Amino acid sequence: MAVSNNITACITFLVLLCTVPIAATGVWLASAHGCSRLIIAQWPVAILGVLLFLVALVGFLGAYRNRRGLLACYLFAMAALVTLLLALIVFAFAVAHADGAYPALGRAYDDYRLEGYSPWLRRYVAGDPERWEGIRACVAGSGTCRKLAMDSSFIVPEQFYMTRLSPIQSGCCKPPTVCGFTYAGPTTWSAPAANPAADADCAAWSNDPAQLCYGCDSCKAGVLGALREQWRKANVALLVAAVALIFVYVIGCCAFRNAQTEDMFRRYKWGNNY
Repeated sequence: MAVSNNITACITFLVLLCTVPIAATGVWLASAHGCSRLIIAQWPVAILGVLLFLVALVGFLGAYRNRRGLLACYLFAMAALVTLLLALIVFAFAVAHADGAYPALGRAYDDYRLEGYSPWLRRYVAGDPERWEGIRACVAGSGTCRKLAMDSSFIVPEQFYMTRLSPIQSGCCKPPTVCGFTYAGPTTWSAPAANPAADADCAAWSNDPAQLCYGCDSCKAGVLGALREQWRKANVALLVAAVALIFVYVIGCCAFRNAQTEDMFRRYKWGNNY
């Protein structure tokens, strides 16, 4: 291969490496444990990452074998996929920006309200009863609340109050703090005689392990809180990988253009020798 082809092949190989964390993040999101993965289709990130990897592989082979047509297709396809990736990252940041967590008075954990999240997420979860029933069944069957109930470290209520609960534990395994329930156990609470400030979730609470607060809006908010945490971690990885990918891709475009110029000059020089 010519020097320019070697440079182009090396750059396309770097692009190939940059697509690996994107594909890995998509696969991690799609296969992540927990019921939050049922809320939103995680597979688009995985599919986009795999497509980026395959296109980058085609570009590397095209540069290595000096197939200009293959390289041109690679540049156009990669530009389209990078644009889709950026659009997906912007969308994910937009829907994961709003936070439904709010501090509970005298507690180390947060309570969660559905109204705090983006309208799109609220509609996606609360607006589809069938989807929520699947998520609710997943939360109930995950054993999250059962494990919390079996935790023997909570000897006095203050120990529970000073525990940092996960969003699902806080939203689904206990009643909202505003209800004013009396602690009897992590998943066992006594209702007050009257609480005019209470919201609808207070009436939905049950000490039945099969019910708890699975029917509460706070449980939906807790699941969204878990999803938000997952997406914020993924967004950081995707953003870093996307910036690196764009940087190397732009360099690759310049190298491809220079290689074409060098090839044209070589042909012109070769033709003048005859």
